[in-house]
Amino acid sequence: MSTEPLTLHTDKYQINMMYAHWKQGTHRKRTAFDLYFRKLPFGNGYAVFAGLERVVHYIQNIRFGDEELAYLAQQEEGYEQSFLDELRQFRFTGNLYAMPEGTLAFGGEPLLRVEAAIFEAQFIETAMLNFINYQTLIATKAARIKAVAPEDGLLEFGTRRAQEADAAVWGARAAYVAGFDATSNMRAGMLFGIPTKGTHAHAWVQFHDTEAQAFERFADALPDFVTLLVDTYDTLRSGLPNAIRIAKRLEQRGKTLRGIRLDSGDLAYLSKEARRMLDEAGFPHVKITASNDLDEHLIFNLKAQGARIDIWGVGTQLITAADQPALGGVYKLAAREKDGMMEPVIKLSGNPEKVTTPGVKAVYRIVNDETGKAEADYIALAEEDDVTRKQPIKLFDPLHPYLQKTVSRYTAIPLLRPIFEHGELVYTLPDLEAIRHYHQEQLRQFWPEYLRKLNPEKYPVDLSVKLWELKKTMMEKFRPYHIGPAE
Repeated sequence: MSTEPLTLHTDKYQINMMYAHWKQGTHRKRTAFDLYFRKLPFGNGYAVFAGLERVVHYIQNIRFGDEELAYLAQQEEGYEQSFLDELRQFRFTGNLYAMPEGTLAFGGEPLLRVEAAIFEAQFIETAMLNFINYQTLIATKAARIKAVAPEDGLLEFGTRRAQEADAAVWGARAAYVAGFDATSNMRAGMLFGIPTKGTHAHAWVQFHDTEAQAFERFADALPDFVTLLVDTYDTLRSGLPNAIRIAKRLEQRGKTLRGIRLDSGDLAYLSKEARRMLDEAGFPHVKITASNDLDEHLIFNLKAQGARIDIWGVGTQLITAADQPALGGVYKLAAREKDGMMEPVIKLSGNPEKVTTPGVKAVYRIVNDETGKAEADYIALAEEDDVTRKQPIKLFDPLHPYLQKTVSRYTAIPLLRPIFEHGELVYTLPDLEAIRHYHQEQLRQFWPEYLRKLNPEKYPVDLSVKLWELKKTMMEKFRPYHIGPAE
């Protein structure tokens, strides 16, 4: 896989803040940042965390070389040469903790925690948000599609509609993480080992004198991999009869027609008629693939109409996450070094959902020992050890504290794993098959009410009592002054 440095894949205000910290001598101060999203995408009950592998390669390859430094020297801010010399030595030397890819994640909980000098932690913000926001969004969309067609074949067909090459490749990977079976993108296949699938285009049929000739020549060229696109002219009067003739020719040669593809028209009606015609001709094994701007909603409705489709080719709606094209993840300071200690910090807002949770935090998944199902995710201060000692803990909704219960028979699974320690990679990146398997295990850990497509039950994300008390105290300390007539 290419490890092309993406050093200046950042926002200018990161460089300006780094410069300001360097000027005032605070650039070595330790900090802790959380990366999280506030609201689940697509109205889904969960998100699927993805993007960690690219974050790892990005951090490993940050280098300010001559080209980058020359560009920075031309900026109107007039950065001092000593600052540019400092950048030439830049390496990430901090700690990074993250959820494993494929983890089911929820709003308000850290997906990553960065502990590093402000100079380093601030710089990596933009790229990490870019990678994780996009890949988590696509993995979540793919999981929604997988949920409505769990036993069917799913093909990622989005390259030509993706927002440029990187989106196509990493989007294909994210879809594979969440359960898609293959991609049409050859580069994604080469880089990540994803199976690749493809048929032929309408242009192949149009190029030949007749549809029958086009099918014959395609079958002659690839006799073991024949799936025919049957809707160029007339699906039921031309495409299907010609495909059946090819199936018979292949059968005489000891070969098999793998499938047909429908790319337009009434997919429910056409697939049912195609299945009938293929079965009556003696080819019940021939698969029916459908494409044409599909998403989880259309697939769900087509299945409800009795569509006889075995494989779904999903492109534009998946790779662009068309109904919600951004996740909205944020990266917020949670603690800073002061007088040699880490001091919690908070951000307040007129929008309650934008108030941050202070302090260096850990995230646990609380699994009921009797049912084996997840009860809640539990955010605590990193120094708290109640869950590691399996002490009874109180689970309560921070917005509705009267909704609470105490649990005592549970297993607390740490969700944030060490990735970098003191700048050294300590995490072995799993292969994609291991990530896919882990993701499926994650799904089995949840009650179906949390996973359903429509109106899913809200999964609890709770704060420890100690963390909640800290947050309340800091909100009171820094609460906005009342604006109004002087008393």
